[in-house]
Amino acid sequence: MGLDFLILYEHPVREYESDLLLKLELERRGYTAEIRQLLDRKRLRYFTWKKPRVLVGSCMYDNAAINSHVYNNIGRCDRVVNLHWEQMLSDTQEEGDWFNFKGNAKKCVQTCWGEKTAQRLRAHGVAERNSPVTGAVMMDFLRPEFAGYFAGKEALCQKYGLDPAKALHLYISSFGYASMTDEEVRELSEMAGTDFAGFAAVNRDSMDETLRWFDQYLAAHPEVELVYRRHPSEWNSHKLEALARRRPNFHVLFEGSVKEWIVAADSISIWMSTAIAEVYMAGKSCHILRPTPIPHEYDPVIYAGARYVTHYEDFCAAMDGPDQGFPIDRAVIEGYFSAGEKPAYLRMADLLEEVWCEEPRDTPMGEGFSPHFNKLKFLALWGVHILFALRLEPKRAFFFCPPLARFAQRIYGYVQKAYLPRAQREAMEARLRPYVEKIGRAQDAGG
Repeated sequence: MGLDFLILYEHPVREYESDLLLKLELERRGYTAEIRQLLDRKRLRYFTWKKPRVLVGSCMYDNAAINSHVYNNIGRCDRVVNLHWEQMLSDTQEEGDWFNFKGNAKKCVQTCWGEKTAQRLRAHGVAERNSPVTGAVMMDFLRPEFAGYFAGKEALCQKYGLDPAKALHLYISSFGYASMTDEEVRELSEMAGTDFAGFAAVNRDSMDETLRWFDQYLAAHPEVELVYRRHPSEWNSHKLEALARRRPNFHVLFEGSVKEWIVAADSISIWMSTAIAEVYMAGKSCHILRPTPIPHEYDPVIYAGARYVTHYEDFCAAMDGPDQGFPIDRAVIEGYFSAGEKPAYLRMADLLEEVWCEEPRDTPMGEGFSPHFNKLKFLALWGVHILFALRLEPKRAFFFCPPLARFAQRIYGYVQKAYLPRAQREAMEARLRPYVEKIGRAQDAGG
């Protein structure tokens, strides 16, 4: 018996909770659905007796992505829906080929969080049928329907060993490129056809100066707790570890949902993250910290014309002073994030049902696509997962062959970062299911 929907995710913290919300709603409607991580071992069943009717991906920019994310996971499939997790872009990125999709990626269903993104994609050749506006699923958790879903400040502080009596400052980082080596930046630049070296330099400079601000501020304010929320693409670094050792009220955390921290925080600061829209949807304000100017070609367009904090003295005043209101105009936020009366996950589920029921809207694997099964990646993933199960790092297992050790260790690191224990997944599902059922009953009753 085939599977109705296979949902693939890349970053668990960014995506899994939203994917789970979709999965539970699809199951409530009578469909079968499973969630897999992009670097999970390839399974024969998804190519044969359990082949999905619809593949729901996390990113789908070009033919290579279709080959990697679709063909190498389930074989041929023309019902491909992309959840499209990167939609807050700079003006240069909005005009470039990569983020407007190349080749047969234009034939996938590219979901859009807001009308602004849909208009951009259509202007670059994506058909209207392949660029529906669904809203952003991750924003649903901040709607009234999910009131009580997140733990309060006291419970969250107790869970992570923080003092709930102190002011809780949250910093939402986007310094994913700061932790990348020059070689990794070059590889990404070659893959995307865009030079990210300049952006990586801005990441590093901005991170260094921001940490200097935190160091100075925390030394003078032992009465606060500052949680540094790492970006999903960001690795922990010696700079963060050193600051955490020096300032006991500085905490580098990656666990839990960023929305949970937003709801609990007394004060929120940000650099250039998509999460600023989640801050807005939660009815809170924030400070945009810009110690180093960001060239327009890297800065998300949603931040254009925003109010920035650019000097340490202004940072201190922002932390200690009254709320100055949201730093971005409301019309700008809502142009990129469609709120709507109906939760986005229900609109997304409606779309997925349509894709399941109808003939394929297009032919992603038709003319122009050349399938290639990556045997090396297939074998490497099995090998790395075996080593991960044994908790044996490749740098130790393959010490006799440094090139192999480096190659395998890099995959091992991504697998390790994306790992979600079964108990954690089951707990998330148990916590979320009652909300899905309650909202579903209200929808069925016409409420």
